[in-house]
Amino acid sequence: MKIATWMQGAEQRCGFVHDGEVFALASGVTVLEIVQGGLKAAIALGRERLQQSDSVALRDVQLLPPLQPPSVRDFVTFEEHVEGIVKSAPGGDPGVVPEWYEAPTFYFTNPHTLAATGDRITPPWGEQALDFELEVAAVVGAVAGSDGRNLSPDDASEHIFGYTIFNDWSARDLQFREMKVNLGPCKGKDFASTLGPWIVTADEFTDSHDNDGFLEISASVTINGKVFGRDIMSHMGWSFPDLIVYASRSSRVLPGDVLASGTTGHGCLAEIWGRAGERVPRPLKVGDVVRMDVDGIGHIENEIVEPVPVPPIRRARPRLS
Repeated sequence: MKIATWMQGAEQRCGFVHDGEVFALASGVTVLEIVQGGLKAAIALGRERLQQSDSVALRDVQLLPPLQPPSVRDFVTFEEHVEGIVKSAPGGDPGVVPEWYEAPTFYFTNPHTLAATGDRITPPWGEQALDFELEVAAVVGAVAGSDGRNLSPDDASEHIFGYTIFNDWSARDLQFREMKVNLGPCKGKDFASTLGPWIVTADEFTDSHDNDGFLEISASVTINGKVFGRDIMSHMGWSFPDLIVYASRSSRVLPGDVLASGTTGHGCLAEIWGRAGERVPRPLKVGDVVRMDVDGIGHIENEIVEPVPVPPIRRARPRLS
């Protein structure tokens, strides 16, 4: 099942996508509520709704991010990406730090700046190193009797409701500045993340895993119609259930939470900059169109538009004696 949110005229609706048609649920229902009901109930609801004849052509609606998640965690799980990206930062280390191999590190990003496929992306004012990041994300679902704490690998697998595409837009100048303060990435990712075009329920991927539980699907990114990079999701260092296990450790994951894979190999410009020692290919600029395709899910596409001037930030006040 493909589950989406869209604008239908002046009204926001959600429901199911099938064969180029959208099948709306009752007005006021949200995808988050569907996810909170659990995977089995969502599949049953979808099958029932698709039997009804009233639908609207997908081309006649405007897709929105498929849900408003309670939280978004973005991991860094592709070793090839890490090898390149650490070299792209000023004074970057020559290789992957040993601590990377110990656990799937993540950061929290902003659920309030999510963009949809088709939206125009406004970069931060003054940014000269705009970049994209090709990722796939798992959406956490409800499991009866679970509070989402300290999950085992088997429990975590049951908590995967579905998958979607995630573009972690990155302002590298801003990111690298703030990381010199030993914090982040935060503000360098704060302006936009594309999520979509919909959530594909986990049952659609039953036969798409290798023997170790890694998702064997291909992901690619193009810039202005030219293929830039491609990778396979099974190149992750940890599986999606592993990510949920770690996120829930001494903590909690809730239905609707989004857990992104981190950037694939060859999934961003900065990785290539790190290996080349210079910003070639060039950073993104106004008018560029970035498209991401993932097997079994679909594609997202966004165009870069002019940045908007912002108020200045004053420097820190000198420490008082």
